[in-house]
Amino acid sequence: MEKKVNELGELAQKFGAEVISASKDEIQVRIPIAGHQQPLGVLHGGANAFLVEDAGSRLAWLYAPDGRFAVGTELSMSNLRPGTGDYATAHATPIFAGGSSFVARVEIYTDDGTHIASGRMTSVFVKIPAEYLDEYRRAVSE
Repeated sequence: MEKKVNELGELAQKFGAEVISASKDEIQVRIPIAGHQQPLGVLHGGANAFLVEDAGSRLAWLYAPDGRFAVGTELSMSNLRPGTGDYATAHATPIFAGGSSFVARVEIYTDDGTHIASGRMTSVFVKIPAEYLDEYRRAVSE
């Protein structure tokens, strides 16, 4: 079964997230900076945290064994520079992929290539509860 990592959940929709590319080597997700700014006009650090969680989770899902899904257990990040411009794009790559856990590195850049944040997302793979199996099956294509 192929997992549809391009589908957006409710929070990703509210952020205006867009999956730019998706493979087991890297997932890129971007959000508009407008509407996610601090009063000083730069991208809010919480928006960067969302990008780390979202991109890292999507990547982890590609590594989850069949019948299991990825649940985030740890998120760490550093805001490096102010984020300005039109978009912030997260680039998630695998650090570790095991049978029960996954760790992603996520680097965030603005349109002009400025590196604005760096993060890490740890996930564990848990069995899908029976009441969510139908939803899981809809989320993957045959």
